[in-house]
Amino acid sequence: MADEMESSPVIWITGASSGIGAAAARLFAKQGYAVVLSARRKERLDAFAAEIMSEGGQALAISTDVTRIGDLQVCMEMIAARFNRLDVLLNNAGFGRLKWIDMLDPQGDIETQIRVNLLGAIFSARVAAPFMIERCRGHIINIASLAGLIGMPTYSVYAATKFGLRGFNEALRRELHPWGIQVSIVYPGGVETEFSQHTGVQRKTGYKTPEKFRLSAEDVAGVVLRLTKHPRRQVILPGYMVGILWMNALFPSVVDWLVENRFVRKEREIKTSTIHEET
Repeated sequence: MADEMESSPVIWITGASSGIGAAAARLFAKQGYAVVLSARRKERLDAFAAEIMSEGGQALAISTDVTRIGDLQVCMEMIAARFNRLDVLLNNAGFGRLKWIDMLDPQGDIETQIRVNLLGAIFSARVAAPFMIERCRGHIINIASLAGLIGMPTYSVYAATKFGLRGFNEALRRELHPWGIQVSIVYPGGVETEFSQHTGVQRKTGYKTPEKFRLSAEDVAGVVLRLTKHPRRQVILPGYMVGILWMNALFPSVVDWLVENRFVRKEREIKTSTIHEET
């Protein structure tokens, strides 16, 4: 059994207790990977690991707070002791508080978002990289968001974390490539997960991603699996969003006008006279 476990590829998934992380864990377990599940919710992780093992898979659940590098170091030590290999690190942990900047709590909404979404990914890569460098193999995959490519109202801090992750990913890719380590980033649009339950979104206009355009967690997990087989620098989901991103890059003033007049003014009930009042 030990030899079998040592020969199986290993993926470490942060934020593995739900959403994209859980979908990826199920998919990779079916592909013969040993999956290391890390998140803060220990009871859910243990139940999830038991579910995977009951179906013939290999799973190791480790309660981890990605904002604490000590937790991550312990996790890496447990992976090394149990499997003596790490093939993929999936940086998936994250959350969003999508409110106007003047309504965000400085600590709970702003600081915590930055610590989990950005520092958590950086810390995880920091503890995994030496192990991968020593073995000259590995793949780090960062789950970002379209908010890392285009900034929209109420996404200010969330976008800041994902734009930061974008820069980190690019630099890390160039830094680790000489050791044969791949680094990729995925930019998904709206995904049907628990994410929306914790954003605090209250839309007066009711604007949201139409259901038919929303991705499933399984859609994103499938892309992650394909990346491990055919590495790429980045993947944008869904593909048609590339056109909108080009529009934002080439005609930013048009996008500014549309967003302000079709969304911001209506959501905040701002009238033109309020902004351009003579002084």
